[in-house]
This record gives sequence, structure tokens and C-alpha cells, in this order.
Amino acid sequence: MDAIKIIIAGPRGRMGSEAVKLVNNTAHFNLVAAIDHKHDGMMLSDVEGFQNISNVPIFSDIEKCLQSIEADVLIDLTTPEVGMHHARTALQYNVRPVVGTTGFTQEDLKELQQLCYEKELGCIIAPNFAIGAVLMMKFSQLAAKYFADVEIIEMHHDQKLDAPSGTAVKTAEMISAVRELKQQGHPNEKETIKGARGGVYDGMHIHSVRLPGLVAHQEVLFGSDGQTLTIRHDSYHRGSFMSGVKVAVESVMEHNNFVYGLENILG
Repeated sequence: MDAIKIIIAGPRGRMGSEAVKLVNNTAHFNLVAAIDHKHDGMMLSDVEGFQNISNVPIFSDIEKCLQSIEADVLIDLTTPEVGMHHARTALQYNVRPVVGTTGFTQEDLKELQQLCYEKELGCIIAPNFAIGAVLMMKFSQLAAKYFADVEIIEMHHDQKLDAPSGTAVKTAEMISAVRELKQQGHPNEKETIKGARGGVYDGMHIHSVRLPGLVAHQEVLFGSDGQTLTIRHDSYHRGSFMSGVKVAVESVMEHNNFVYGLENILG
């Protein structure tokens, strides 16, 4: 297998640093550059924590990077605004994006889908790269065929910027595809504290918890007469996402279209 040449955006971040380890430890992956708003012009090995990573230049500008470096895949694990700019630019330079940033709008996704169609390139946007989280979403979609009443509780570290999480939104979208629209709870329900019942997506309530000590966790609660069903996934370390990143990088090389959600490339 030919080595896949990879650029990583956000290598110093908590997810990005794990991605650097993944690429460095995978025989058929080759890290060729990093994009970072600091350390432009330096080598990654000059940055604390990356002394064992050789011959990887750092760029602060993605266009300059793509004009200078030959690459197959861009892994972006930054923020929604930066991730969208990076994904759009990568496609324009015929590089396939694998993006783990959440918070994209429907307009963003449609724009990337159109770019993939025009360029005949693959792009994978995954709200969650943990295989267990993807299974949690798929199991929830299956359960929703039999349980119409459902609430989602997502719990993340207190530095997460978007709420609800991309995983929670994707879960709600998948459930909504098989569930008849239903407004849950008592019709005369009243919040005595605004927001107590969380956000609402097609009648389902989504609750966001932000606390230090958490990484990424989600419960999907189903209820019917005399019974409840809870489907839960927990990521205790960001290394849990790397198996999905690896699958996505390998898969995007085989795709010539836009893919939203890791579940669409898993067998």
C-alpha cells in the first residue's frame, strides 16, 4: 500500500496531538506538514512534545501550505470556522479533508458537498470519531423505531464551544429519520427556569452538560409504558477517537463524494 501523505491542522490541540501520534505510528501514513496559527516556518520537532517527529514543517496559512506541500489528506481537528475554511481550501487544492470539528451549519455542509461533486473528491465530516459512539447512534436509531419518546443527554468537558454537541445533533437527526414527529411531555408543561427542559429537535429534548473532568459522554433515554431503555457511550481519553480517524483517512482515499457521519463508511 502506498503511503498516504497527511497534513494535520491543529497539532497542539488535545485531539490534534493524538492525531499526530496516530499518523506517526501507522506504517502507511506519512505526516508531511502541520498547520498551526503559531510557529510558522518552524519544524514540528522544534515544538515541545514533538521532538520525535522529524521533517514536518509548520505553516500558519493553509494556502501557503498546500502550494508548498504535496498531500493526499488533510486531518482537521480545530474549530468550526477554521475547519470550514480548511476543508473548503483543501478541496480547491485537490486534497481530501477528514474533519472532526463539530458545529457546521447545513449551509456549510451543502457547500462542501457541492465542492466534492465538482472536484470528484472525497470528504468526510464526522461529529464523532469514536467507533463506540457511532454504534451508540446506530443502536439509538434502531430503538427509535419502537420507542417514540426519547431524550438525549450529552456531557462534555467545560472547554467545548458548541452546545448541543455535534454527536447529539447527529443522533437526533438519525432518530428523526425513523421516528414519527411527536411533541413529548405534557402539553401544558411550563419551565419555571428557562432552559430546564433543554433544546428541542423534532419534539425530542437535548440536554448539554459541561464540567471539568469529563471528556465526551452521551446517554440516549427511551421510555414507554412500564419500561425504559438507556443507550450510553463514554470516551475517557481522546485516544478513543483515533481508530475512527484511521478508518476515515483510509476510506476518504476510496471515496469521490461527500460523507457526513462515520456510520456511513462502517460496514
